[in-house]
Amino acid sequence: MKVITVGELAEKRSSFPAQWVDVRSATEFAAGHVPGAVNIPMEQVESRLSDFSTNLPVVLICKSGTRAALVSAMLSPCRQDVHVLDGGTAAWAQAGLPLVVNTKTRWSLERQVRLIAGLIVLIAAVLAVSHDVRWVYLSGFVGLGLTFAGLSDFCPMGILLGMMPWNAPRECKTSAVQITSDARAAAGSESR
Repeated sequence: MKVITVGELAEKRSSFPAQWVDVRSATEFAAGHVPGAVNIPMEQVESRLSDFSTNLPVVLICKSGTRAALVSAMLSPCRQDVHVLDGGTAAWAQAGLPLVVNTKTRWSLERQVRLIAGLIVLIAAVLAVSHDVRWVYLSGFVGLGLTFAGLSDFCPMGILLGMMPWNAPRECKTSAVQITSDARAAAGSESR
């Protein structure tokens, strides 16, 4: 595994063309990532190998470097030009380098499922201890559902949460751009 520090990378950035790949979840990526990085979450790396550049070295980025090192080990049988950003985005931000930040992000469905499942198990455990021991079956049911979701990759709770209003697609706010006849003419002459 080749490790590259933030200082080395910031210094060589213009003379070291590379594909920057952030292996964190989409939500983590949206919360702050290195400019120019693409998001290929760690769990999707094997299915998205064709998204990796074959012409450029790859710099793997995560929050601290741990997941990037794991992905580097996954890629090592296929290629030798993979680098891991030492310290990840945390070190990048600490060095005072810019991050692209999406200020308003929603929680990933996976995180929502973990929260709801955890709350149900916690409430069922408290009710089983304080009121009636049969509440423990609710915890067992949630555990069975999570096991089923892990084995089958089908999660009914995730589907249900995906239909909730807070997970509905947001309206795009784009400003209308008028194309003048001069701009159309210029675009037409460039395409010839």
